[in-house]
Amino acid sequence: MSLAAPPQDPHAPRFRVRPPANWMNDPNGPFRWRGRHHLFYQHNPDAPVHANVHWGHASSADLAHWEHHPIALTPTPGGPDEAGCWSGCVVDDGGVPTAVYTGVDRHHTGLGTVCLARAADPDDPALTEWTALPEPVVSGPPEGLDVVMFRDPFVFRHDGRRWALVGAGHADGTPSVLLYDCDDLADWRFAGVLLDGHDPAARAAFGGRATGWECPQLYATQGGEWVLAVALWDGDPWTTGYLTGRLDADLRFTARTGGLLDHGRDFYAPAVLQEPDRALLWGWSWEAREQGGTGWAGVLTAPRVVDVHHDGALRVSPAPELDRLRDARPFVTAPGRATLPAAYDLTIGARARTTVSLLRSAHGAELTVRLDPGEGTVTFDRSAWPRGESAEPVVVRVPPQEELTLRVLVDGSLYELFVGDRATITERVYERADDVRELRVRSGASVTGWALVPPTRG
Repeated sequence: MSLAAPPQDPHAPRFRVRPPANWMNDPNGPFRWRGRHHLFYQHNPDAPVHANVHWGHASSADLAHWEHHPIALTPTPGGPDEAGCWSGCVVDDGGVPTAVYTGVDRHHTGLGTVCLARAADPDDPALTEWTALPEPVVSGPPEGLDVVMFRDPFVFRHDGRRWALVGAGHADGTPSVLLYDCDDLADWRFAGVLLDGHDPAARAAFGGRATGWECPQLYATQGGEWVLAVALWDGDPWTTGYLTGRLDADLRFTARTGGLLDHGRDFYAPAVLQEPDRALLWGWSWEAREQGGTGWAGVLTAPRVVDVHHDGALRVSPAPELDRLRDARPFVTAPGRATLPAAYDLTIGARARTTVSLLRSAHGAELTVRLDPGEGTVTFDRSAWPRGESAEPVVVRVPPQEELTLRVLVDGSLYELFVGDRATITERVYERADDVRELRVRSGASVTGWALVPPTRG
């Protein structure tokens, strides 16, 4: 089964992971098993609204073409997850793929439990059946920490031992990440607070708005530095951030610097897969329009390779496997004008200030990206396509350079911009019926663009 979207909705992405219908939010448990990448996600199989949360499931042999599988996790009536199987991760536990996730019962008040579910047949490369354990391994937050938000376990390894993070928020409005020793997945022991919102680097990077840190992810880079990524919650999903730093032998995380994980308004809930030679990251891009009769909501971003620059800033680029989605021949190879397809992959290089137009309204307004290599800025302006909130231009700043490169991945309403390998912008843009998809690039820039080919079975 491909991920092709219903043809009646031109806004529906066709090349990114999303269920054929109904609700999707957080990516969960990216995992590699028997030669395939597996990706799970929060999913309501009955309606395009956030309720009745299950784990949907897709897998891929090449990170470009994805195949749907049956629902992996279903709430258990009377069980610790009867009100939803919320976010978590998947790990290899002695040769058995095991989901570690947030269970929510019908009495919950923001506090989850940590639950386990195991693959029923580890020899099945599709991992189609899962069995949930009847009791949680962590029944709630540790006593004495006035925790009012507790969810999203993430398991990682450090010096050969297994540990876990849990996102938290405290009664006084302080966000934090809690640390657990879980070398034995059946026996979790609270090991303290890894980091909280009082940390100077965290305050400098995120400010003081967030009251909870969701979906904590911690991974090691090829250079030995560690990256902590979190979703910033302020009563509702707000944005995402990262901190880079050092993880000592005693599990002390010392942050060096940080910033926004994505500068757009439509990216949340990062999920990381640590591979031997790289780390991959996905995020959730929500709908920024009334759902109406579309029958679907939510999509996951393209996979991103994440690392760290020497100055501590995040290094991020599209997974190279995405090149497989490009048509055999580019539709544009020079500045000028070209009709844009509904899904495309565009690379632009600018040695002088230039403006790129990607969409034009019937009244002549344009959706633009302005590149200024001398100033080190990229400005994404969709102000002529407002939604319920402000549509002020998004400005990203990077070190000034001789040539500024930009890669634009567009799939229906999902726009993902990669500013060199230093910043990303994820936004949803909903075209109107009389809009014209037209590329206009002024002289002084190089441009190459490919249409994305129809998805096929992975």
